[in-house]
Amino acid sequence: MNHPAAKPAAATRLRLRITAAAESIVRSGHPWLFADSVHEINRVGEAGELAVIYDRKDKFLAVGLFDPDSPIRVRILHAGKPTTIDAAWWQVRLAQTLARRKGLFDAATTGYRLIHGESDGWPGLVLDRYDTTLVLKIYTAAWLPRLDEILALFQEKIPCDRIVLRLSRNIQALAEKQFQRRDGQILHGASPEGAVIFSENGVRFEVDVLRGQKTGFFLDQRENRAEVEQLARGRRVLNAFSFSGGFSVYAARGGAQSVTDLDISAHALESAKRNFALNQSLSGVAACRHEVVQADTFEWLPACAEKFDLIVLDPPSLAKRATEREGAIRAYEKLNLIGIEKLSRNGILVAGSCSAHVSAAEFFDAVRRAAAQSGRKFTELKTLRHPPDHPAGFKEAEYLKVIYLQFLN
Repeated sequence: MNHPAAKPAAATRLRLRITAAAESIVRSGHPWLFADSVHEINRVGEAGELAVIYDRKDKFLAVGLFDPDSPIRVRILHAGKPTTIDAAWWQVRLAQTLARRKGLFDAATTGYRLIHGESDGWPGLVLDRYDTTLVLKIYTAAWLPRLDEILALFQEKIPCDRIVLRLSRNIQALAEKQFQRRDGQILHGASPEGAVIFSENGVRFEVDVLRGQKTGFFLDQRENRAEVEQLARGRRVLNAFSFSGGFSVYAARGGAQSVTDLDISAHALESAKRNFALNQSLSGVAACRHEVVQADTFEWLPACAEKFDLIVLDPPSLAKRATEREGAIRAYEKLNLIGIEKLSRNGILVAGSCSAHVSAAEFFDAVRRAAAQSGRKFTELKTLRHPPDHPAGFKEAEYLKVIYLQFLN
């Protein structure tokens, strides 16, 4: 991948100087440089251009992708000694990224994350595999002028039938206007006829790669779905905020007596029904009673008269920005207290959070407070964090946390 400055011969390299505090942050390995940390820039920069950051002594500090319209002004690619970011450099970076996944999955799992953004050295970019379909999601306009180059690299190194582009909402208008790229665009291969089907630990799932949330499925919960399967035998299971029923199909395969999917989205619940139908060859799924309820969990759960033996509470992010953190912690505590009240004797609560602004310690403590407030005797079974294909290389990347509690009375 060539330096953009090579295009016009007279163009000067984009050079930045940053605050002393930001220098320390970049040296520590943090991948983001915010706009208010830039105190000197030699010219107007374009999206996707390589920006070279110098320290106060005019020595090379780092190089990254420039985004003039984002609060994250530069997404760091490399820090330390000077290096050339060219096609060979990108090939090495991709080889290193793919090597981290080597041996993680067998033939029973054909859906997983190949590139996990900043934590894999690809800031603002995610690449997921769903069988022979790749879904590329980008969160910064800095990648838009580089798409052709990285696509050629992916096609060369990762065999696939198609590549689908997904765009973060905040860059969709710019992508269409300046680059003729749109969310759900097929970048390589033919458009899928219907839903794409992939396997996870031998369970089959459909995924809407063109319009579904994120890249179409929540691959990061794979390990927790497997845990729920181990805990579900003979239990009446409630999967709240169920989306397309991932936890539910695993619970059914694990021998659950019944599974109730609860979600506000009729579209998600229809997908959950299809995922159950996809797995009818599995004896546990065929034998399990499956029900769906379309309702707001925050309203339905307090009014529910039924008790369950295992409840999964994995809501969407309750803190999308830092200012919502305190309210989210209170909401987690309240939600899980309601869930605990609906658990039978020896019932198990599986409580999850995907809010990066709420730390694991804060979330786990909120759930423990709810458990103590319930007055019930409980034991903590375990906590889980990020799976290996979703590494968390810096603080803001640490979003996923799940805690398992069993209530003994």
